[in-house]
Amino acid sequence: MPALVSRAIRPTVFAPLVRNARGHAVAVDPPYLPPNPQGSTASRPRYVDGDVRHDWRRSEIQKIFDAPLMETIYRAATVHRMNQDASRIQLCTLMNIKTGGCTEDCKYCSQSSSYKTPTKASRLIDIEPVLKAAREAKENGSTRFCMGAAWRDLAGKKSGFEKILKMVTEVRGMGMEVCTTLGMLSPEQAKRLKEAGLSAYNHNLDTSREFYPEVITSRTYDDRLATIQAVREAGISVCSGGILGLGEQDEDRVGLIHEVSRLPQHPESFPVNTLVPIEGTPLEKNDPVKVHTVLRTIATARIVMPKTIIRLAAGRHTFSETEQAMAFMAGANAIFTGERMLTTPCSGWEEDKAMLGRWGLRGQRSFEDSESVNTPMMTKEQQALHGVSY
Repeated sequence: MPALVSRAIRPTVFAPLVRNARGHAVAVDPPYLPPNPQGSTASRPRYVDGDVRHDWRRSEIQKIFDAPLMETIYRAATVHRMNQDASRIQLCTLMNIKTGGCTEDCKYCSQSSSYKTPTKASRLIDIEPVLKAAREAKENGSTRFCMGAAWRDLAGKKSGFEKILKMVTEVRGMGMEVCTTLGMLSPEQAKRLKEAGLSAYNHNLDTSREFYPEVITSRTYDDRLATIQAVREAGISVCSGGILGLGEQDEDRVGLIHEVSRLPQHPESFPVNTLVPIEGTPLEKNDPVKVHTVLRTIATARIVMPKTIIRLAAGRHTFSETEQAMAFMAGANAIFTGERMLTTPCSGWEEDKAMLGRWGLRGQRSFEDSESVNTPMMTKEQQALHGVSY
């Protein structure tokens, strides 16, 4: 027996989380075997795929991420079907309501005033063009309308904030989910957005805690988590994900998923962006993200957060239709569609609806009112034109 004990306890069990010279996290904590329910003598683990958990260990998630890709996708597809209708893909439209001039130094962003990019700063746009864009998005099948302003926070923007509150109320009155991303929020600002009718607030963590300082120095990781907490406490759904292709490694992608998985509540949605390199930013020469990396990230997030909506976001236009279909199989169930996505290209509504039709997928209704929100996909004439039917 002593010999068996000595073999079971390896030095790695006691190894701490280490970082390499570039600041990447290396998951070396011990394998985790969840305990059985108290008093149980059964051999079945405490957790099974499809359970919602908030005590994931980083090494557990790393093991999922590193598994054979097709097995991970199959596992994720199974978990997806346990919790959600896998034939539904939500169409979302994102509008830039205030462009450029941001005082943050995010190295990927063309809207930062720290870099010379083709993006020109502009004022907050008026309410009516926003409502017109929202109506067009709804007519084309989008059930979530998102508005983004290139701000660090709302300090000194009282009149602008009041205008945005009116936008939120009006768009919500159309029967759409409404989401904003306005930078850091105070608890009071979050409460006012909730009162105006805001459905969700986007505030991405971007990457792992360890790699984050390599990308952004103008605000901390904990600053972002504080905004997420304020949003959640106000009763607003949280939309928080990351960007692939910033120079991070697989361990950082795992670190991001680990961070959001251990929040008191999983984010309602988890956007998976791929870097669109923009001239003038420090990351303009970064290599494109490989599709297998995107698929691993989506599948791992789906297994770890079974009830979360995983949004295939920026950079989707660079992947083929077949690659996008694999992402849906891996657990992605929302896309951004329309004319543009902030300052990056985006596939159009007609193109996306035709793609979904070819794969037997349908638009997802509002998560708040699954019966009353209409989600038109294509007219009979459009179906005939694209060779699909419902």
